[in-house]
Amino acid sequence: MADTAPLFDLTGKVACITGASSGLGRRAAITLAAAGASVVGIARRAEALDRLCAEIGPAAARVVADVADRERLLQLVKDVSAPFGAPDILVHAAGINTREVADEVTPEGWDRTVALNLSAPFFLSQAFVPAMQAKGWGRIVNFASLQSTRAFPGGIAYGATKGAISQLTRAMAEAWSPHGITANAIGPGFFPTELTAAVFDDPARADRNAAQTCLGRNGTLKDMDGPILFLCSEASAFVTGQVLMVDGGFTAK
Repeated sequence: MADTAPLFDLTGKVACITGASSGLGRRAAITLAAAGASVVGIARRAEALDRLCAEIGPAAARVVADVADRERLLQLVKDVSAPFGAPDILVHAAGINTREVADEVTPEGWDRTVALNLSAPFFLSQAFVPAMQAKGWGRIVNFASLQSTRAFPGGIAYGATKGAISQLTRAMAEAWSPHGITANAIGPGFFPTELTAAVFDDPARADRNAAQTCLGRNGTLKDMDGPILFLCSEASAFVTGQVLMVDGGFTAK
């Protein structure tokens, strides 16, 4: 019988996770570290990153930075690479939803959303791709959304970036997969995170969302463990340019 464990073993790999201070980014860091990776978490909140590193232990390091600040991109690349070397795995979990309705979208809110949700994943990936190409191996995981394909009230800027993330993922795969670098995206359903606090603070609304899934429930953080590990490991070696919806079947109905 074939031993499938090595397919999910990340020993010797370095993973960089943006938005690692909370929510799905934090969970991704913990999951990948448990699989053997050394992880570097990026976020703006130092104390939250310190708690993450304390939980994981010596295999974790943190970089306090705003990934949307393009002027500091070169320094960010150096800081991320300092603890364990250039990353083999990039997980772009940082994101923002200003929840401005279409008639009230401001240029500042629009630009901030695009910079963090769309521009940062591309330019950070572009900066690290040469090191992945040199190794002939890399994993890039973007975060899409239910709003990659559905329009939600108050989500026009956020939805525009998440629709773009789907195409960005395919374009990354076309450009970089010939060099052994896969690029995929996860599209979460409703998970309890800071970004969805308004949803889960309203039990009736949360219940309505759960009822729209095939499974009849919203996600829990542990529901993300398998998908993120799959897309970051050798198990997904022949999977690229895909958006994996981890939504309990919300988009299937």
